[in-house]
Amino acid sequence: MTTSTTLRPDDLRSLRDALLDTAGTVAIAGAGTAAGWAGRLEPVDAVLDTTGLSGVITHNPGDMTVSVRAGTPLRTLVGELAPHGQHVSFDAARVADGATVGGLIATGDAGPAGLVFGSLRDLVIGVTVVLSDGTVARSGGHVIKNVAGYDLAKLLHGSYGTLGVIAEVVLRLHPVPKRTATLLADCSLADAAELAGRVLGGPYEPAALEWVSNDARGDGGLLLRIEGTEDAVSARLQRLREVLGFSARVVADSSPHAACNEGDNLWTRHAELVRGTPDRAVLRVGVTPSRLPGLLTDLPPGTVTAGLGTGVATVTMAPDSVADAHALVHAAGGTSVLRARPAGSNAPAWGPPPSAVAVLRALKAELDPRGRFGPGRFAPWPVTGNDGKDAR
Repeated sequence: MTTSTTLRPDDLRSLRDALLDTAGTVAIAGAGTAAGWAGRLEPVDAVLDTTGLSGVITHNPGDMTVSVRAGTPLRTLVGELAPHGQHVSFDAARVADGATVGGLIATGDAGPAGLVFGSLRDLVIGVTVVLSDGTVARSGGHVIKNVAGYDLAKLLHGSYGTLGVIAEVVLRLHPVPKRTATLLADCSLADAAELAGRVLGGPYEPAALEWVSNDARGDGGLLLRIEGTEDAVSARLQRLREVLGFSARVVADSSPHAACNEGDNLWTRHAELVRGTPDRAVLRVGVTPSRLPGLLTDLPPGTVTAGLGTGVATVTMAPDSVADAHALVHAAGGTSVLRARPAGSNAPAWGPPPSAVAVLRALKAELDPRGRFGPGRFAPWPVTGNDGKDAR
């Protein structure tokens, strides 16, 4: 049994040297919060630990941008930005677990705030990447309307460490909202979809809109978060209660005049459902929002978090149901990836290869021709390097 060498660079130069001084396959590792996501990593010759690449490089409060090393935990970055009244508008469940900026980009993760702000691919305005041959590539910069060069961040978003090592990232920031409130409406998925349509079709500007349930076929709760100034939030709360029905109630409000905080616990519960439990498989699903409710009722029973405005959902299920679930998502024109598998399970990470798999193969051949990075992450899809070796 071979033992992998661990590499732990602490700056861009040592990262480049680490790749130049080693041969063979490499696994890129951050905080480990998504180590079990996607395809199982095959045995590798070296593990490149990015957590030494940590810390803020430059923060420009006036321009609302920050340059940060990719191994920085996002929660640490948020803490450093808070005194300036700024934050990264991103709330994936893993942030609380210490997920790094680079890892969150590489896994294509996102949270409820994606309804307005998207994923990190929409917040990255510059990136520095080191390729498997030691080449240092940069795109973008510190200006939000920067259009120079290829958008490497979008190529690497969701690549699971198979194309290059993200070393440094420039992010756009947003002001911390003056006030945040959450409404809860108890309802079925069908009713939640109807209510979501009304809200999204009106002048209500929700910051997040998620349906949560123990089973898509039963009742659940529609969580609606709004953000803004003190007066604006008060007016929108009133209008939204009229849309949702007066049985909808305010369960969280950051106003100093409010005393409810039940919604904080509900969003925590939402994050717990996204993470799943050790005995259940967790599938992340993306599909056209209008198709999401019907798809969820067809999937095997399990807990659900459903972004009715984004089309992104997380579903837990028995491991032996995963293959059928992938097929259903594929038939609906969506995408799915396994984000947790119980010990001993052989549940497939991916469904049928999409038509764009040829593009992924071409990118792999161009950026990592020897197939060094992340072997197995996209198995069983056929993704190879120029040397013909299987570099899935």
